[in-house]
Amino acid sequence: MAAPVATLNCEDFSLFQEVLKVMRTIDDRIIHALNSTVPTVSFSGKVDATQTCKQLYESMMEVHLNRDKAIKACIAQTSEVVEKMREQRAQDSENLGLIKQLRKEQTKLKLMKSELNVEEVVNDRSLKVFNERCRIHYTPPKVN
Repeated sequence: MAAPVATLNCEDFSLFQEVLKVMRTIDDRIIHALNSTVPTVSFSGKVDATQTCKQLYESMMEVHLNRDKAIKACIAQTSEVVEKMREQRAQDSENLGLIKQLRKEQTKLKLMKSELNVEEVVNDRSLKVFNERCRIHYTPPKVN
């Protein structure tokens, strides 16, 4: 149930958000996935709930890690662009086009950083739902 692996376009913020939306599909559909794969008491003999929960957890963690890496890569890339533009502005402080572009890039960087907060909320929500449904079937390994 892994989400499609997509690469983030760091230059266009609206495209960046659109790809993140696609990458968050597993989290958006976690309740449905749990309802359709983790059996109720009456069907518990027909499905291996432990294995099902383990597989769902592993795919969810992989997707969370991939999104985190992708967002941080875009933040790093945009930070480099902002830093280069700041250096150019220091050389040519009268260039209004450069100043305008720098502000645009700085805004994009702030929005990308705010996506890390969104990511934390999405991940916490998914883990909470997962734990509610799978805690009796599967206990994830402890993360240090």
